[in-house]
Amino acid sequence: MLYTYVMLTKAQVIRVLKFVQLYRIILLKRKVVNTIRRYRFGRSYYQQNLKLIGAWSRKNTEDSNFYYELTSHNLLYLAHFVAMITATKPELALQYFSELEENNELKNHILNGFAESNYGKDIEVSFGRRIGWYAIARITKPEVVIETGVDHGVGACILSAALLKNKEEGFYGEYIGTDISESAGQLLTGEYSEVGKILYGDSIESLITLEQKINLFINDSDHSSEYEFREYQAIRSKLAERAIILGDNAHSSDSLAKFSMEASRRFLFFKETPKDHWYPGAGIGASIEM
Repeated sequence: MLYTYVMLTKAQVIRVLKFVQLYRIILLKRKVVNTIRRYRFGRSYYQQNLKLIGAWSRKNTEDSNFYYELTSHNLLYLAHFVAMITATKPELALQYFSELEENNELKNHILNGFAESNYGKDIEVSFGRRIGWYAIARITKPEVVIETGVDHGVGACILSAALLKNKEEGFYGEYIGTDISESAGQLLTGEYSEVGKILYGDSIESLITLEQKINLFINDSDHSSEYEFREYQAIRSKLAERAIILGDNAHSSDSLAKFSMEASRRFLFFKETPKDHWYPGAGIGASIEM
């Protein structure tokens, strides 16, 4: 193989080096432009939420257990989810969604309760996925509803409101909440406390002492997967026929799915989409008999 050597002058070498440098600059510029383009494209999916975060941060609202509506598409999907686990029609679920949304007495009760405790003066009460809890309780007419993890008691009031409506129709039920904090459940007062009560202390210890058969169980307490799984184990022998288990942490924990496999039950999951809120949404895990 023959090699040809070309002798370049100093000026030619300088021109070559300048060309190489320019070429590198062009490549770098293209890379930067492409990176910016891709970043802007990805950011566009979150731009609206960034604006919502800015507006939310300036308000005096809740910092957890957020309150928001669901999008119309998401409500329809939730109606089908409820229909699937209750073996009924989505139209019935939608009917109960509207019933809860039109319950201004409940909304005022919650707002007044927050005002009395000087909590979040800018809060606007919307129920999010909890509207699904309400519909399930209205459709199945449970005698015993258990919710672990009560916090302020919004879920407690929603479920008790469903039981009060059931009572008007001749179906009697009881709500029992569990919470380790003795300050939890301050909203569960008035007529809602007529069908509901709270057991204070460790949730698993409270569940072990229960003698009633459970028709509807909702996990919303300690969000560690291990503790959640132990709650399901604690209630397994206490479940009534066709009992429904709902997991409020199923968007980030697979405990209910694993328990359902162990207990030969079906597992389904609904992912919520908040309307006009930056929070990405949680979901409802459901465990039902096969």
